[in-house]
Amino acid sequence: MDGDDLVRSVKAVGSAGGLRALRSALLRRRADARDLPARGPELARVPGAVREAEPRPGGGVVRFARSELEVRVAVGGAVFWGWDGAGPQPSYALDGPAPEPDARAVLEPDKDGGWRVVSERLTVAVSRHGAVEVRTPGGVTLRRELAPRWWEPVGGGPARWLQRSEVAADARFFGLGGRAGGPRLRAGSYRLWNTDPGGGFGPADDPLYITMPVQLVVADAGTHLAFYDSTWDGRVLLREGEEGAGSGHDRPGGSELRMEGGPLRCWVVAGTPARVLQGWTGLTGAPALPPSWALGPQHARWGFGSEREVRRIVAGYTERGLPLSALHLDIDHHDAHQVFTVDRRTFPDLPRLAEDLARDGVRLVSIVDPAVRAERGNPVYEGGLAAKAFVKDVRGREVRGQVWPGECAYPDFTDPRARAWWGGLYQERIDQGFAGVWHDMNEPVSFAPFGDPTLPRSARHDLDGRGGDHREAHNVYGLTMARAGYEGLRRLRPDARPFLFSRSGWAGMQRYGGTWSGDVSTGWPGLRASLSLVLGLGLCGVPYSGPDVGGFTGSPSPELYLRWFQLGAWLPLFRTHAAKWAGRREPWEFGTAVLDGARAALAERRRLHPYFVTLAQLARLTGAPYVRPLWWGAPADRALRDCEDAFLLGDALLVAPVLERGADRRAVRLPRGRWYDTATGEAHEGPGQVLLDAPLSRIPVLARAGSVIPVRGEDGALELEVWAPPTGRRGGGLVVRDAGDGWERASVERFTTRVVNGRVVVERADGGEGGGPPGRVGGEAGGGVGGEVGYPVRVRGVAR
Repeated sequence: MDGDDLVRSVKAVGSAGGLRALRSALLRRRADARDLPARGPELARVPGAVREAEPRPGGGVVRFARSELEVRVAVGGAVFWGWDGAGPQPSYALDGPAPEPDARAVLEPDKDGGWRVVSERLTVAVSRHGAVEVRTPGGVTLRRELAPRWWEPVGGGPARWLQRSEVAADARFFGLGGRAGGPRLRAGSYRLWNTDPGGGFGPADDPLYITMPVQLVVADAGTHLAFYDSTWDGRVLLREGEEGAGSGHDRPGGSELRMEGGPLRCWVVAGTPARVLQGWTGLTGAPALPPSWALGPQHARWGFGSEREVRRIVAGYTERGLPLSALHLDIDHHDAHQVFTVDRRTFPDLPRLAEDLARDGVRLVSIVDPAVRAERGNPVYEGGLAAKAFVKDVRGREVRGQVWPGECAYPDFTDPRARAWWGGLYQERIDQGFAGVWHDMNEPVSFAPFGDPTLPRSARHDLDGRGGDHREAHNVYGLTMARAGYEGLRRLRPDARPFLFSRSGWAGMQRYGGTWSGDVSTGWPGLRASLSLVLGLGLCGVPYSGPDVGGFTGSPSPELYLRWFQLGAWLPLFRTHAAKWAGRREPWEFGTAVLDGARAALAERRRLHPYFVTLAQLARLTGAPYVRPLWWGAPADRALRDCEDAFLLGDALLVAPVLERGADRRAVRLPRGRWYDTATGEAHEGPGQVLLDAPLSRIPVLARAGSVIPVRGEDGALELEVWAPPTGRRGGGLVVRDAGDGWERASVERFTTRVVNGRVVVERADGGEGGGPPGRVGGEAGGGVGGEVGYPVRVRGVAR
C-alpha cells in the first residue's frame, strides 16, 4: 500500500477507522512474533543416491539415500509424483479422490542407474540422483525437474523447499493464476500469496487476488501443465530460454519454485492445449455452469445509495433500449456495511424492488464479504459464536481484523461446520430477492497501512480436520468460502444453478463459479491488464471471468470507456463497475457517440447470446475456456504464442480489441486459414498479419471460414450463422441449446459445412445427444434459408 492508497483507505473508512487499522496491523505483527516459532538453524537436504525401487500400480516408489519419490500415471494420462510420502490427497484442488492408477504403466530400470515409468502418452524418467524428466513417446523432453532441496528446522516445523525445472529454449510460460502482466509470463519473480493490492492495479502489480502454482508451458515439442499442489506462500522465478545461433547451444527456459512449506508434489498433464485443459479440469472439477442470464450485460457501482437510484438506472437502460440482465448492489446497501443485512432507510422494500426489476428481465446480485462485525447483538456474529465458526489464535481466542463494518471476526471456511453454517445464511439473500452473489474481500482482508493486509499467519484453522495455521490456509480461504456459498445456494434453491463469482480463489475454484478482475486501475494499462487476467485465468481452468469495465478507481475518458466496453462485450462476465469516487459507468453519461457505440456492442452481445450459452456448456463438458489465446489451435506457431492483444472466442471468432489511445486502425495476426471481417465481409488468409479499420464505433472481429455460430434471430429464436468455407474444405460447429437456469442435461448438436456446386451446404452431423434426425440445407452467401437442419440458416462470406 503506497501513500495514495493509504489516503484513499482513510477517506473510505474514516480517520478513526484508519487508526483502528493501524492498531490491528500492530496486533497482527505482535501475534506472529509471539505465536510463530522462529525457524532457527536449518539442515539442508537433497535426495542423495538411488538405493532401490518398488513397483506399484501405475508406477512405483524410488528410494534414495535421504528421500523417496512416488511416481504414478493415472487413468487418462495425468502424471503425479510426490516426495517423502506426499500423496495426491488431501488436496483442496482435486475434485474428489485422485484418479485411479493406469495399470498398464510399469516402473522399469532406465539407463545410468535410473528408473522410468512408460505410459501411452508420456514417459517419466527418474535419474539416480532424483531428477525427473517428462518426455513425449518420441523421447523429446517436455520438462526436466532437477533434484529438489529442502531446508528443515533443527527444532522441528515445516520444511522450506526449492524445485528447479528446465523447459525447451523456445517455450513460453502462461498461468500462475490471475497475473496483470500476462498472459505470457516473461522472465521475473511471481509470488504465490493471494493479495489485495490495496487500491487500483496495473500490469506491473504482482501478486493479486488469485495466485496458483499452475504453469502452462507451450513449446514446439508440445504443451504441458505443471501443478505443484501446495497452498503455502511461495515464489516462482521464471526465465525464458534462448535458442543458439548457428552452432551455438540452446539455453533452456527455467522455473525456480521456492515454497515456505507444504508437500512437494506435482501433477503434469500434456497434449494439445484442448486436451491439457480437459485433463486439468478432469482433476480439479468441471467449471460451474452460470445461469443463462449471467451471460448477458450486467451493471454495478459502489455507491448507488438508494432504491430510487437503482430504479433510475434501470429505467435509463430501458428508455434507451439497452439490454440489461443484472444489477449488482455493493456494500452501501448493507446496514452499516454488515453482511446479510439491508439498510431499510435507503432500501425500504428490497424484495419488492427485486420483483419489479425481474418483470423487466433484470436480476439483483448481492455482494457478500466474509468479515462479520464482532458485536454482541449482531445476529450473524451470535450465530457464528454458537456454531464455533470463527478463526482463533493458538490460545483459542478469536482473531479479529479491521474491515468495512469495523472490528470483525472471520469464519474459518476450512471447517465443514463453519461452511454449513455460512451456507445457511444465504437464505436471507434469497428472501431479499437476490438471484446471485459476488464474494469480495476474501483473500481475506484486514485493513493495514503496512505489511500484508490479511490475518496473522499464526491464526489457527481447521483445514478439514487436519489442523494448521494461516500460512497453509490463506490461499484457499477464498476457495473454501466459494464452496460454502455454492453448496449453501444449492441446498436452499435445489432447482436453480447458483450464480457466484469470487475475487479470490485457488486451483479448483471453477467448481463453484467464476471471478472478476478486482480493482483494476482506470487507464489504458488497466484495459490491457483486463484482457491479460481473463486469458491467464482461462488457462488455469477458470473460464468465467471479466473486468470492471471502465476500471474501478478513476474516471475514464469517453474513448477509454467505450474501448473497455467493447472489450467487455466479448468476455464471459460483462459487467461495468466503479468505486463511489470514480464517477458513473452508465453508457449515456459519456456522450452520444459513446452511447451509440455501446448500444451496438450490447446489441451484438444479445445477438450472440446463444453462442455464449454454447461456450459455457462446452467449458463445463471439456474445460475449454470461452476466451482463448490465438495459439490455442496452433501452439507450434511461434508468432501466435507472442500475440497478447487479441483472442479467440470459442473456435469461431477472433476478437481484436483496441488497447491504445487514439487508434482507428490496428494490426491483427491471423492463425492459419481464411478469416472474414464480420463488419465488411472481406476475406483474409492466414497465417499472417493484416491491418484492419477500428473506428470508435467498433473493434475488429473476424469469423473463421466454415464456422457455424448459433445466434439470436430478430424474432428471438435461434438461428445458425454460417461463414462460407473455402471450396474443397469443410467446416463446422457445435450448438448447445439453452436449457434454462436449472440442471437439465445439455444436448450437443453438431453441424458441418462444405461447398457443393458453388453453394454452401450445412449438414447436421448426427442427431445430437438428445435426438433429432440428420439433415442438410444449402444456401447462397448472404441468404436466409431454413428447414432440414432444424434451424433457420444465414450464410455469410463468399464460397470460393
